[in-house]
Amino acid sequence: MEEENINLRLDMDVQKLEARNEALEKILSENQKEKGKLKNRVAELKRSLRQYQNRDSAIELRTSLSRIEEMKKRIKELETALQNCEIRIEYFEANKDRHNEQLHYF
Repeated sequence: MEEENINLRLDMDVQKLEARNEALEKILSENQKEKGKLKNRVAELKRSLRQYQNRDSAIELRTSLSRIEEMKKRIKELETALQNCEIRIEYFEANKDRHNEQLHYF
């Protein structure tokens, strides 16, 4: 009876970890999509910047540069968030493996 309770709790823990892992994978996927969009946007802004450089407009150049810097900052934030998600996923996978080993032990 006690062993069944332990197994049930471990199963619940594994299910929670799997659900959390799925949620993190979804967040990771969304962040990767957003990162791709931001990279495309940065490329567009760089092309725009080249067009503005051909024109002689310092105000437009400053605005574009500011946008590019904001996008670079956002990309770095997303890369950090992505790395954090990847670390969490590794952590949960390691915990899942540990829980599975504990299940085999019992």
